[in-house]
Amino acid sequence: MARIPRVLSIAGTDPTGGAGIQADLKSIAAAGGYGMCVTTALVAQNTQGVREIHTPPQSFLRAQLDAVFDDVEVDAVKIGMLGDVETTRTVADYLAAHPVPVVVVDPVMVATSGDRLLSADAEEALRQLVRDHATVVTPNLPELAVLTGQPEPESFEAAVALGRTYANDAGVSVLVKGGHLKGDRASNALVTPGGEAHVAEVPRVETNNTHGTGCSLSAALATRMVLSDANAAATWASDWLHEAIAHADELNVGRGNGPVHHFHRLYRLAGGV
Repeated sequence: MARIPRVLSIAGTDPTGGAGIQADLKSIAAAGGYGMCVTTALVAQNTQGVREIHTPPQSFLRAQLDAVFDDVEVDAVKIGMLGDVETTRTVADYLAAHPVPVVVVDPVMVATSGDRLLSADAEEALRQLVRDHATVVTPNLPELAVLTGQPEPESFEAAVALGRTYANDAGVSVLVKGGHLKGDRASNALVTPGGEAHVAEVPRVETNNTHGTGCSLSAALATRMVLSDANAAATWASDWLHEAIAHADELNVGRGNGPVHHFHRLYRLAGGV
């Protein structure tokens, strides 16, 4: 039998289900994996924004990690919201002691709503975690600008060039995402430390319902990287997310930026929407 990837999401929560570990678990399942989760932060948020964040003690974070790794062989880890220095270092130290074949880091710094989700003093700790443990890092363009200390790129070509710079400096592959750009394309490019770029061409979808796209893409990518090479995984995840965005308006969830439709393919197979 084909092996089902066992994928762990280390991230914050979203009570309305569109982002964070809730989106990760849906994305992992949609990509063919078995999802697990460790909570870094309890986030009171919805489709309109973040209201409050509660960070559990580091001892409880480690207890969650122990509960998973003591019992399950983890094939891939997706890291999302870390929030502060202590949490970032706890996760980095744990991965150093428990190496995993695939680690995808979505450097959650700023929510789509503009809310800050990573303290400024944690940025360097996140950069170090990426350098030491990441297989792929998946920043949006504002996050790529923060990571490199450069202005936010205004074209896909400039974004790929900045991704090449960061990939070389950090020694990690970078998924450059074009969703924040204007135009009729929202393509992604997987850039290696050697400078090679594999472009997954994606048409843009006109919708406001894009809550959790970064979480969803990175979780799907982590899952597919267990099943195929990185370029094929990037293409699969990009195509799947494009369809999830294209069907997002069917969900009618929330009054702000609604979630994408993670199970659009399953619904069609089941004879639903």
